[in-house]
Amino acid sequence: MQKRVIFKARGLPYLLVLPQIAITVIFFFWPSWQALESSFFIEDAFGFSREWVGWQNYRELFNDPGYLRSFRSTLIFGLSVAALAMSLALGLAVAANRVLRATQGYRTLLIWPYAVAPALAGVIWYFLMNPSLGIVAYWLKGIGVEWNHYVNGDQALLLVIVAAAWKQISYNFLFFLAGLQSIPKSLIEAAAIDRAGPVRRFWSITFPLLSPTTFFLLVVNLVYAFFDTFSLIHATTEGGPSDSTSILVFRVYNTGFIGQDYGGSAAQSVILMALVIVMTVVQFRYVERKVNY
Repeated sequence: MQKRVIFKARGLPYLLVLPQIAITVIFFFWPSWQALESSFFIEDAFGFSREWVGWQNYRELFNDPGYLRSFRSTLIFGLSVAALAMSLALGLAVAANRVLRATQGYRTLLIWPYAVAPALAGVIWYFLMNPSLGIVAYWLKGIGVEWNHYVNGDQALLLVIVAAAWKQISYNFLFFLAGLQSIPKSLIEAAAIDRAGPVRRFWSITFPLLSPTTFFLLVVNLVYAFFDTFSLIHATTEGGPSDSTSILVFRVYNTGFIGQDYGGSAAQSVILMALVIVMTVVQFRYVERKVNY
């Protein structure tokens, strides 16, 4: 029987959630409203005056070929980071769950990268993939791959995808490992008695039971790729070459703080926020239907 908490004072529950509500209003709703309002104005560089222009900022964005290319780069970047980080983390979690000796040591080593700041992760991969100094670039050259992300936009995009995915693997690993350990061993043993091989047991039993964890991590990883990778890209490619790695969140900064176009930057942030909201709604509306709780 589920126990129900009863508060003697009717206002106490609201008082307990008041700090969270205040934080949400101050750090989410109020900045969102400010961005939405600013997107309909043109402001000077110092913010002393502004002029109402209506939808002009939005029309200019969608008539800008560079901004439309950023949409493509953002979608490729976000989906690639989520797929790479989650698939590698799942493989590592399955391997770590099967290890019997030095289990804690393996898990600790796999968790450590999550403590690295995104900017520092970008710097690490910047040196690893440096065409002149990087050890990984040297290995690639040894197998016949000419690596130079300074002039090759596809290689630059691949660099930031790998760096962002490497940073997120540890977070995904923790959740996948916890999900694997919560699966009853009796189900796996029963499938093994029925002569189901390891691959069949994984795809028929283990992975379907991990679907709630997988769905949660899919949402988290996409939000991470869209919002939390600015410092990583700024430390590695700075959006180049030729804006090939200038994803939407980086373009918001570049337009507002470098180009001093605050109205255009606000319009971009509103579009990015709307894109993430739509994507999250679609995931919960359609993808969650295939999740087995």
